[in-house]
Amino acid sequence: MSIKNDEEQHTSFLEDDVTILAIESSCDETAAAVVKNGREVLSNVISSQIALHTVFGGVVPEIASRKHVEKINTCVRTALAEAKLKLSDIDAIAVTYGPGLVGALLVGVSEAKALSFATGKPLVGVHHIEGHICANYIEYKELEPPFMCLVASGGHSHLVLVKDYGEYEIIGQTRDDAAGEAFDKVARAIGLGYPGGPKIDAAAREGNPDAIIFPRAKTTEKSYDFSFSGLKSAVLNYLNQAEMKGEEVNKNDVAASFQKAVVDVLTEHSIEAAKEYGCNKIAIAGGVASNTSLRERLSSECKKAGIDFYCPSPVLCTDNAAMIGAAGYYEFKKGVRSGMELNAVPNLPLGNRERKYHGRSSN
Repeated sequence: MSIKNDEEQHTSFLEDDVTILAIESSCDETAAAVVKNGREVLSNVISSQIALHTVFGGVVPEIASRKHVEKINTCVRTALAEAKLKLSDIDAIAVTYGPGLVGALLVGVSEAKALSFATGKPLVGVHHIEGHICANYIEYKELEPPFMCLVASGGHSHLVLVKDYGEYEIIGQTRDDAAGEAFDKVARAIGLGYPGGPKIDAAAREGNPDAIIFPRAKTTEKSYDFSFSGLKSAVLNYLNQAEMKGEEVNKNDVAASFQKAVVDVLTEHSIEAAKEYGCNKIAIAGGVASNTSLRERLSSECKKAGIDFYCPSPVLCTDNAAMIGAAGYYEFKKGVRSGMELNAVPNLPLGNRERKYHGRSSN
């Protein structure tokens, strides 16, 4: 029997299939998935807590953490069963370690570390936002970097230049409220309840988007940063003035007008940034990326500008473990490994973060 040299073994390894067990618990979704080669989802199990938190009008961190503890083992077992695999068949375990709610993150990280320790399988820590971006690779097998990605969710609003797998440059980000956070607050203000994004989206379809002119914030000239706190305040002022005057408020018109203001800014920034940076591809990611108005508007504007547009299915826009498996695959292929010292980092920045390459620390 011939023995392969190191280079041949490395080449063989790169050509082998890689199956990742992924875990996500950054907020109020307990999720586990099995992903093959970064783009083929063998299973994607999500246990939602929306009904539990609706009573409180938003996510209660302590309750979310406790529910993760209850559900995570079941999610992992179900994900493996649906993929028709055993833990011994898995090549690596990927887990979200930030950003997110610290208690919620700790549940997923602890689960992944325990599984890694018990099986000897490599552990790969994944950035939550990188996961959202990589959801596009699952939906679009042909998509390759570079491209511009708009990441819009409850906690984040980023314009990211995806230079390569795992290489990101933040072109713009929110100065205050994230887009999803603004949706939640406005939905609560007009009595639609939680979760705000889907409820605003539904109400807006019944309203007139030109009924009320709300402001579109521009931070500074030539800046792609976002600011939605002024828009949120404008909606609250409109509601307060109507109440003081005894005027009836059309919730659907408010929802539609507010949504148009958000979509206008997100779309304009994305198109302008793509043109400036020479990108002919724009992708969207995050919970707000499932908003129908944003998808339609960006699709239309991209078509006019000759830019290819990529938008994952709604189930891949909200928090899920399949996207973590996709991101984990590309980190794994680059040699990223996390040790048992991996910890939750609630404010983990995107970009120049510390990675572990086969036990070596590298920036």
